[in-house]
Amino acid sequence: MEIAALPAIRGTARLGRRTKDLVKRIGPGEVAVIDHRNLDRIAAEELIASGVEAVVNASPSSDGSYPNSGPLTLVRGGVPLIDAGPEIFERIADGGVVELEGGSIRSGGSLVMDGRLLLEDELADALESRRREIDRALHDFAENTMAHLREEGELLFGAIELPETRTRFRDRHALVVARGADHVRDLRALRSYADRVEPVLVGVDGGADAIVAEGLVPDLIVGDMDSAAEATLRCGAELIAHAYRDGIAPGASRLRELGLDHTVVPSAGTSQDLAMFLAYEKGAALIVSVGSPFNLVEFLDKQRPGMSSTFLTRLRLGETLVDARGISRLQPSP
Repeated sequence: MEIAALPAIRGTARLGRRTKDLVKRIGPGEVAVIDHRNLDRIAAEELIASGVEAVVNASPSSDGSYPNSGPLTLVRGGVPLIDAGPEIFERIADGGVVELEGGSIRSGGSLVMDGRLLLEDELADALESRRREIDRALHDFAENTMAHLREEGELLFGAIELPETRTRFRDRHALVVARGADHVRDLRALRSYADRVEPVLVGVDGGADAIVAEGLVPDLIVGDMDSAAEATLRCGAELIAHAYRDGIAPGASRLRELGLDHTVVPSAGTSQDLAMFLAYEKGAALIVSVGSPFNLVEFLDKQRPGMSSTFLTRLRLGETLVDARGISRLQPSP
């Protein structure tokens, strides 16, 4: 009955296998066609904010391996979600008009394929069931963390070779902003702090966009450079491309194409770990972290089966690190 109650949807299809890239070029009246296994809450919120009519996923929006809340967030936000199959990318074209009714996907009046419309009640029940079974996921997560602690131990023992930077951290506060749960709201809640203290502003990939959106200019941008807008990368910030243990730095090629000066720094762990470690080693008096993953589900949402590098980074930084997570909840509602 719920399926029949939903009105038919007609819109322009926009295809993108990377949701965080697709949300930058999609808007109202369009249908997002993604390939996002275990859709995370951050991606869901960005899709809602883009104003899309509906989302069609080529991969399972939730495969049952852990309690990811993205699908339920999306549907509760008023955006219908259909799980299709990988062949959807071959059967419709970017920019083509599609019609959705229930789980059926049509183009040009012809049936493209029948997907599965995900309903709010079913998603809520499945999420609650996964939460009751979280012990298995927690066990596997802990095992993976322990298995990688030794090989990522260079973070704890300071074995990373850090470059000279034009950005001065010594005896200053550093505000490190990453794209994460509630990062926009938490950064906004810290605006008076930023105006008063004038910390070094460090953007981690898409976190740099949030800094710019708040009317500020990042001093330093660290990461793969895949989710930061070109305009943000051209804002004059110092740029550090994160290279992984194999020496590959995905962001370096983009920066070269844009003709932007940058430094490549190899490091185990995540770009946010590197950003916080860099600020610490360069003498920051206090490091305030915004958008950092904070719980099991958020780590798994980011496709991280363990938290060894983050654990080591936090252990090394100690009381120098302050998590701003959830600070927006302490502010009175307008």
